[in-house]
Amino acid sequence: MSRRQSTATRRPVWGRCQGDSCVEIDVTEQAVHVRDSKDKDGPHLTIGCDAWARFVRFAAHG
Repeated sequence: MSRRQSTATRRPVWGRCQGDSCVEIDVTEQAVHVRDSKDKDGPHLTIGCDAWARFVRFAAHG
């Protein structure tokens, strides 16, 4: 995990909520950044694009 600079001027590409648990996903050319939408100053997870693509393929197959 890494901390990412504030994205106050950027809007997340995608958000997802289940109950009161929400995440925001911001895709850049270099990486995918994931954070808790209610804790914008909290920790952020940064994942390389290739690793993210492998994760999405894995998640799609259950």
